[in-house]
Amino acid sequence: MMIEKFLDYLLLEKNCSEKTVLNYGKDLRGFESFFKSLDNQLSWESVDSDMIRDWMESMMNRGNNATSVNRRLSALRSFYRFMMSRGYVESSPLYGIVGPRKAKPLPVFLKESEMNALLDSCSWDLSDFSSLTAYTILLMFYHTGVRVSELINMNDADVDMINDVVKVCGKGNKQRVVPFGAELKQAVADYIAMRDSSVAVNGRALFVTSGGERLKYHQVYNMVKTNLARVATVKKKSPHVLRHTFATAMLNNEAGLESVKKLLGHERLSTTEVYTHATFEKLKKVYAAAHPRS
Repeated sequence: MMIEKFLDYLLLEKNCSEKTVLNYGKDLRGFESFFKSLDNQLSWESVDSDMIRDWMESMMNRGNNATSVNRRLSALRSFYRFMMSRGYVESSPLYGIVGPRKAKPLPVFLKESEMNALLDSCSWDLSDFSSLTAYTILLMFYHTGVRVSELINMNDADVDMINDVVKVCGKGNKQRVVPFGAELKQAVADYIAMRDSSVAVNGRALFVTSGGERLKYHQVYNMVKTNLARVATVKKKSPHVLRHTFATAMLNNEAGLESVKKLLGHERLSTTEVYTHATFEKLKKVYAAAHPRS
């Protein structure tokens, strides 16, 4: 009876959609079935927080994700607030109950073998300006881990070819300096030489179109997507995949987490820690190969 009164309240007083009311009813009856199956003497008034936690655990064990569990907890909270406002119960058993955290999606990245295949200069026509531009941009992403917005805003003056570093203007206009290797240095030098001899550059931009205009976001995105499709097995093919690939490769080759954080321009170390899964997977393989009892 109380569930029906609550659903009428949602439909008639709160003007909720029929679909929302249907979902609330399904979630509440699911919980009622759960606690009745454990003890038929239990009621909405006698359910306690331990019962709620048992319900959460059972849902997770059945494969429900955090989003589903939290949605059902939200329905239950709303129901108990309604019952308290009508005087049906004195308190809610959901006080102090915290729903499961949503799992952060793991970053998509390319294997080092895939990057090596992609960046094999023999597979590129480096005498063509568009091809050389794409090659140099892919190297810039892989060597420095920059974001697309950071790359398209680079100017010639930001690249220090003497000290082999690039000045990057990140989020909030925060500046950072990122070193790069000989491979990228050569590519940038070749690119600038061809650009200056064949393109009438309009401005200070480092990366430009064949018409001399600063490259735009969608142009870089499509350039990367097209070239990653040649070698990558991952479904997602975007510039950010190369940023993830840079971070993962650095950590897999024993770079410190704090150093990678600075190179990426992250505010918090927790943001960078999402990449440690790949390092851990590598450690597990090393352990399995080396430990005599593994």
